[in-house]
Amino acid sequence: MAAGTAASALPLASAKSKYPIVHHVFFWLKNPGSVEDRDKLVAGVKSLAKIETIKQIHVGIVASTEKRDVVDNSWGVSELMFFADLEGQKTYQDHPIHQEFIKNHSHLWEKVIVYDAVEA
Repeated sequence: MAAGTAASALPLASAKSKYPIVHHVFFWLKNPGSVEDRDKLVAGVKSLAKIETIKQIHVGIVASTEKRDVVDNSWGVSELMFFADLEGQKTYQDHPIHQEFIKNHSHLWEKVIVYDAVEA
């Protein structure tokens, strides 16, 4: 890598995010081989974008990347959400759209793990 390339990346690395609260959720499907179930869950997660306190959302499925010991590809669907503050994340948790999502889609998953982080 050229020295100029590394130096030009520094300002981005030190910039503070507009949305410092990250909510990352991983879902393990009850039927991991079912594309239909996966797609239903993806559509359900995407419906959460209507919640006004979610500033950015990324819905994902497992990527076909290189198999390495540090890579966990055992999950089926992920959601990555960004919030401006902790109050916004709390609003999301209690929001009727989120509660409806859980009610209508929880039959599709057997396990969920959530990682919440605040920018350091």
